[in-house]
Amino acid sequence: MILFPFPQGKGLGVRFARPGTTANLNVDLKGKVALITGAGRRIGRAIALELSAHGATIAVHYRSSQAEADAVVAEIARKHAKAQAFRANLEHVAEIEKMISDVLAAFGRIDILVNSASIFTRKPLEEITERDWDSNLDINLKAPFFLSKFAGVAMRKQGAGKIINIGDWAGIRPYKDYLPYSVSKNGMIGLTHALAKALAPEVQVNCIALGLVIPPEEYSKDEVERLVNRTLTKKMGSPEDVARAVIFFCETDFATGSILPLEGGRLLT
Repeated sequence: MILFPFPQGKGLGVRFARPGTTANLNVDLKGKVALITGAGRRIGRAIALELSAHGATIAVHYRSSQAEADAVVAEIARKHAKAQAFRANLEHVAEIEKMISDVLAAFGRIDILVNSASIFTRKPLEEITERDWDSNLDINLKAPFFLSKFAGVAMRKQGAGKIINIGDWAGIRPYKDYLPYSVSKNGMIGLTHALAKALAPEVQVNCIALGLVIPPEEYSKDEVERLVNRTLTKKMGSPEDVARAVIFFCETDFATGSILPLEGGRLLT
């Protein structure tokens, strides 16, 4: 994908780069509020810090990682930016609705929603339980829908908004022994398309289909090395790569319903 300097966007009013500069460095999100789910750890944390660095006020969602969420808030505060932590169990719609209401009460608006929280559990088909299925679909698919529904209403009233879903290339090519997870991520692609139509023209909805960025803790060194060698880039992505892709979708008003593979070319191998 080649990025060109564009005229000022209509939706979030971001400032774009001058010719010959890196576009992401000049994105101005001052006055905007971003809610990132699962923002206390891993990829969600990197996205929260990146959006904050561009001036956004950050709503840091967590479920059980309160210490990590508080640490992100403190790190953002040290850089003279604004953030607050919000707890919600994403398996319960009532808690999702309350969190959206709490964010709106605290900051008055939501301009950006990043659906980053996810669970990822390896189990062969024979061992999958009803609870495994329900947890994957509830957290990875149902929660992004209701978060988008409640936040999308506020965004439409404001006249603009961005929703970025953090997906997985497993939604295009399923992983072995991750059946409920792969189904949930395939559903997220369909959800992105459907929400883009439902929330148009005020809100743009896009998805980033990730490959190997932060491997699960149970993966052995040899397993990670094999996965890296299967990519075209022969390297693992970083949380910062994902955060920069999120910034891209924040700066453009023309992309909606798009699926951006960010997987080192793995889909081509």
